[in-house]
Amino acid sequence: MTRGLRLIRDGVTAFALLALVALIAAKLNDADKIEHAGAFRAADGDSLTLGTDRLRLEGIDAPELSQSCERDGKAWACGRMAREALQDMVLASGTLCEGSRRDRYDRLLVVCRSGTGEDINAAMVRRGMAISYGGYGKEEAEARAAKAGLWAGTFERPRDVRDNARAGSGFDRTLRFLRQVAGWE
Repeated sequence: MTRGLRLIRDGVTAFALLALVALIAAKLNDADKIEHAGAFRAADGDSLTLGTDRLRLEGIDAPELSQSCERDGKAWACGRMAREALQDMVLASGTLCEGSRRDRYDRLLVVCRSGTGEDINAAMVRRGMAISYGGYGKEEAEARAAKAGLWAGTFERPRDVRDNARAGSGFDRTLRFLRQVAGWE
């Protein structure tokens, strides 16, 4: 076989292999969307339950249920208020939540839409009841500018509240002690 024909053959083979890899990757990324509709219950400002199914609103982070924030020099129960805001939004008839991935706690990561098509995840951020944790930066900027919800005062980011709670747990103190004994800290 001549050198030119081998180059063409090798080029066609390489192209076919790349096309096959691209098709496999596309199929793996094309996970089936799981849809949920019904009587949702807000567990907190960014988590829902529907029967035994647990769902986490993707792209947002709401205050922890027991978290307090400050507004006008006074504490307010921002965690409970975020849960109430989410519950009010999902009570509307026709709410549909869909997603295809799960988080480390096996909750389905979802985007929820009201019966009118409003993105509930975005609405939580826009109303200042959650912060952007991915794709809702524009809505967070709107909430900050309007001093809505959390942005009307001061608050600790929900992730920091969770991290501080874990740091204060007995397990973490034991783990820290073991790290010190082992010379890792």
